[in-house]
Amino acid sequence: MKILKTLLFTLFALMFINAGLDKFLHYMPVPELPEETQKVFSAIMQIPWLLPLVGAMELTGGLLALFPRTRTIGALVLFPVMIGILAQNFTVSPGIQGIAIAVILFLILLWILFDNKHKLRAIFS
Repeated sequence: MKILKTLLFTLFALMFINAGLDKFLHYMPVPELPEETQKVFSAIMQIPWLLPLVGAMELTGGLLALFPRTRTIGALVLFPVMIGILAQNFTVSPGIQGIAIAVILFLILLWILFDNKHKLRAIFS
């Protein structure tokens, strides 16, 4: 079980590191997007600091979540980003594949937070 948990948490962190780096380096191809999603992304692009901020949060949170010692703070950094990802996938681009991936990532995030609840108790008490 410990090996599975370590593997899942590492893959979770690497997903966010990859997503954060792509916001700066633009190395992943953008798939054909529905018109509604294109409107949302063009609106997001009107705010020049928003995409770099999200990329920095994803990169920082992913790097922190990669190591067990800083995993809790990384999960806390990624929590608002993950809420935005869920909101995007459930409202603007409700494809079953995107929703499934977002829900799985959110469940892993909750698992990280639950697994480190003793650390969170000190923060929120």
